[in-house]
Amino acid sequence: MSATGVGSLPGGDAREAAKAVTGTFEDFVYLPELPARGPGADMIGRSLGLLVDLYAHVEPSGWRISDRPGRDTKRARSWLGEDLDALEEFTQGYEGRLKVQAVGPWTLASALELRTGEAVLQDPGACRDLAGSLAEGLREHLAEVRKRIPGAQVVLQLDEPSLTAVLRGRVRTASGYRTYRAVDRQQVEGTLRDLVQVHEGEVVVHSCAPEVPFALLRRAGVTGVSFDFSLLTEREDDTIGEAVEGGTKLFAGVVPGTDGPLSDPAGSVMGVRKLWRRLGLAPGTLAESVVVTPACGLAGASPAYARAAMAHCVRAARSLADNPE
Repeated sequence: MSATGVGSLPGGDAREAAKAVTGTFEDFVYLPELPARGPGADMIGRSLGLLVDLYAHVEPSGWRISDRPGRDTKRARSWLGEDLDALEEFTQGYEGRLKVQAVGPWTLASALELRTGEAVLQDPGACRDLAGSLAEGLREHLAEVRKRIPGAQVVLQLDEPSLTAVLRGRVRTASGYRTYRAVDRQQVEGTLRDLVQVHEGEVVVHSCAPEVPFALLRRAGVTGVSFDFSLLTEREDDTIGEAVEGGTKLFAGVVPGTDGPLSDPAGSVMGVRKLWRRLGLAPGTLAESVVVTPACGLAGASPAYARAAMAHCVRAARSLADNPE
């Protein structure tokens, strides 16, 4: 049974973050993101910094496509380099799983503006170009991670919090008065499938929004789905049961992402045990099917709570492994 984090942490010190992550998660570390440093360290800016032959800069309304790499792109790349340096320092000889996160193509297309101020999402050709550029950038990034930490089993996480909104036509236009048309499910699935094929190892899609499209993600070839466990409804039981029986790992976000009292570790995973009973799955399969995580990134938490939440995930995973019933 293992545990890991989602991505973001509070604060701005890369070495401090890498030390906290590697000190807590012995067999499933991840590359921390520190959005408090400013634009380019946020998840959108960081992923835009990975793009090949496509650039963006910050406008008052958000990130917008530009002709050449400017200061914002350079800053994003420089911070990512700093974060990789710190992680490399604390993972000498490491041979466990190592997760790196990037924003998926549909959330990126919802957040990045064309020169007109409307989202890339509005333009199917621009969506294709963006996804292609992201695939190329991810190939280079994953190769760099493997070179720096050669013993690690690299896991790629694509952050897609806007995925459900894209599928249901709920992404708002620049004016805020309308929404963009829903994107065809097959197009969404095909684009994700192309991205998943960039990496030969595990690929997880993370969304802390309600109504995560588990079946679509499975068809796209992801090996795991990361989600906020508190948003699940019993309506999703069948889809989740099929996913688990098909070998999909559940990254169950059971620990709140912002400051609050933490229950005992066994209490945190009680819902997972109940889900298993409802689905009629053998308790013995819990250990290989579930990874315990916070519900979402921890950037909005205090540093003390973030550390406590990560340690709590590890204890909760142990409780699930020791007592799956």
